[in-house]
Amino acid sequence: MTDLPLSGPDRSQRVRAMFDRIVGRYDLMNRLMTGGQDASWRRQAARNANPAGALALDLATGTADLAIELRRQGARRVVAADFSDPMLRAAHVKLQHGEVEGISLFLADAQRVPFTDESFDCVTSAFLLRNVADLPLCLREMRRVVRPGGRVVALEITPLRPGLFARLFGLYFKHVVPLVGRLISGDPTAYTYLPASVDPFPDAHRLAELFVEAGFAHVRYRRLAMGTMALHTATAPDR
Repeated sequence: MTDLPLSGPDRSQRVRAMFDRIVGRYDLMNRLMTGGQDASWRRQAARNANPAGALALDLATGTADLAIELRRQGARRVVAADFSDPMLRAAHVKLQHGEVEGISLFLADAQRVPFTDESFDCVTSAFLLRNVADLPLCLREMRRVVRPGGRVVALEITPLRPGLFARLFGLYFKHVVPLVGRLISGDPTAYTYLPASVDPFPDAHRLAELFVEAGFAHVRYRRLAMGTMALHTATAPDR
């Protein structure tokens, strides 16, 4: 089995290569793993970004599901960025088939966002932060490109508090998900990486602290899906 892309100087390249490989079954696996609930979580993430009339940036957009939801909820334009070119090609096909307008696709790394300071009214991400090599840097980049008073929203898998449900969820997440992922995506690594990447990731409370350390104000989070997900919101301070 290929080494999991969890650490090392080439982590970003290996994570990108992994997502490039699974793009053909990415949406299907998202629906299967979450019982179809990921669409509801993205709707909540979009709503918390206050997108009406906004110029929005969606980082790690994947196949653009959250970007599309931002448009549905009134964003005047969405810049949808991802560091995987195959993901963006799949997003382009989805936008064309759905006749979705007002979304621009950009090839970009969330740790080096290629936009000027204070460019966006809101910044969103879904399942980005646990994949970056330098989490504080990524949060600082979000802070840099959002305007004063603008909202940043991040939807993330979060480590569970110890207990019976955590043990049961661990059995599902660490054994069933990789098996189904291997059968459907044909990739022996990607859906083993998914649960492995959560173990070292900061829990919701610590992630909120990291938002504060990156310069955000009014940092809040809410647990979803019986505590397995966390929806973080933060605001760039006014001058």
